[in-house]
Amino acid sequence: MLTRRVRLRVFPLRIDYRIGVPVSRPIVTHVQTRHSEAAKSLSDVAKLLDFKPKAVSYILYKQPETTKYKTFQIPKRNGDQRTIKAPIDALKLLQRKLSELLQDCVEEINTAKQRKDRTAHGFKRKRSIITNARQHRHRRWVFNLDLEDFFPSINFGRVRGFLLKNRDFELHEEAATVIAQIACHENSLPQGSPCSPVISNLVAHLLDMRLVRLASESGCTYSRYADDLTFSTNKKDFPADIAVPSGIDGAASHLWLPGEALQKVIGRTGFRINATKTHQMYRTSRQNVTGLVVNKKINVRWEYRHNVRAMVRSLVKTGTFQILGVTHKDGQAVLEKHPGTLNELHGMLGFIDSIEVYNKIHTSDALPNERSSNEKVYREFLIYSTFYAAQAPVVICEGETDNVYLTHAIRSLATEFPVLAEVMSDKKIRLKLRLYKYPKSSTARLLDLKDGGSSVLSNFIGAYKRETKEFTGPGLTNPVVILYDNDDGAKTIRKTIKDVSKVVVSGTEPFVHIIKNLYAVPTPLGAGGIASRIEDLFDASSKSTAIDGKTFNPGDGFDKDKHYSKKIFAHKVVRPKADTIDFSAFRPLLTNLTAALNKHKASVIP
Repeated sequence: MLTRRVRLRVFPLRIDYRIGVPVSRPIVTHVQTRHSEAAKSLSDVAKLLDFKPKAVSYILYKQPETTKYKTFQIPKRNGDQRTIKAPIDALKLLQRKLSELLQDCVEEINTAKQRKDRTAHGFKRKRSIITNARQHRHRRWVFNLDLEDFFPSINFGRVRGFLLKNRDFELHEEAATVIAQIACHENSLPQGSPCSPVISNLVAHLLDMRLVRLASESGCTYSRYADDLTFSTNKKDFPADIAVPSGIDGAASHLWLPGEALQKVIGRTGFRINATKTHQMYRTSRQNVTGLVVNKKINVRWEYRHNVRAMVRSLVKTGTFQILGVTHKDGQAVLEKHPGTLNELHGMLGFIDSIEVYNKIHTSDALPNERSSNEKVYREFLIYSTFYAAQAPVVICEGETDNVYLTHAIRSLATEFPVLAEVMSDKKIRLKLRLYKYPKSSTARLLDLKDGGSSVLSNFIGAYKRETKEFTGPGLTNPVVILYDNDDGAKTIRKTIKDVSKVVVSGTEPFVHIIKNLYAVPTPLGAGGIASRIEDLFDASSKSTAIDGKTFNPGDGFDKDKHYSKKIFAHKVVRPKADTIDFSAFRPLLTNLTAALNKHKASVIP
């Protein structure tokens, strides 16, 4: 049953949430009272979903049925149409909350019963088409079939009945009815609702368990991704209980039909097989599972990689590219090529990269320091979109802590530096440049920026010249500024600048133009021309702040028992105390940064 905090009642065990383990004895009274009050009404369900009961009641019973969803068609690649029923915003939020609640319930059930559900992979946390496909890698046979009208076949009665009778839920009648009403439309789960996927997985769990048993008895591996069912095996002959050849000669000789045992299991659990979508894939042909090739290692279809590579080349040469997708003509959704966006292409590249990262982790095919052809294409896109054709000025500091310093210095002195920031009418401050973040993601990995540092920035400067050489697409409108400490580490950066731009840099210049839209700004030298770093610009009071009895030491070598690092200084001193810190010593640095931005702006104005 749904409860306020635990949200479900798990039979036959109870969970002692004070210690996080299942116990067979009753929990003490005050814990039971706090966590085990069942949801028995619309009001109880609404509270679990962080909604006001009146709002839920209005959506379910007063909102006209004809206005709850917008129905439209999306063309598929095979020429068919997919019907989407998109809920209105209020209902969509309610369904999203329900989806999160039910996913939490599933995790709690699995933890309580020590259940490892490795069968369903669609729309589940920590699951994906990769986790689905990897179970069928390197097999003699891979058989795939689809369920017909998967969401529509799960009607209101099935949803409500599941919530009432399933021993992991056993909800009160009114609570089960309310949840089914939230989830269903026109007596079935709508495709387009945020909670349809998780509910379909709950209802289809019985199907999964029966198919797991059938697959095990037949010597096969089984998995499901939404309505897509896959069986694979290395047996010499494919099990007849799962699929059999059609027996038809000619072009249809490779057509396979679901076996009698498989048909019975699917039919008895309330689903239907889509007879037009059954595929037997042999080891000697390309085997696809949820769009991924699984013959040897998991891979993306070569056609997909080829198309993405062509899009990137078009982007860096012309500034535009075409993508196949849904567009609207005369009120109808059609599938055709149209101008693509950077986000779309970034997503496609990220998808290819995620497969490659998985293979690097699970195989030893790739050399550790060798960048693959896919990674080179992804990097080319990132350099173009992030720097060459940046939508705003970009500043690359030596590390994440410098970003914190610079952000708050600009905000503090915003009225003096309108090129760097804008004070809005509501007094909020908007930075007019982008400080490159150092995310622990594919972006930083592929750009070789990692955690920053003078050697990293030096390598980036050299690479930028080489790798933008063939870029001819529109760009260079906004500058990219390398901001670095003017200390011993700067020698490497200054040498690289000389090699790239043939300009001798002493470190006394306010800024230097390196190449194209790339500039460098050092921290101003101290009195008498002594070396400097950005931490020198903070007032003595800030730098003397003690944290847990330790003092700040910006150097690399320090006693951890006595000193704290730049990261702690940035996040526990600068960030929380920014409103009281004196940033006046940052003025010369911000003045030089402004000068570099203005110099570039003047160079690109016709």
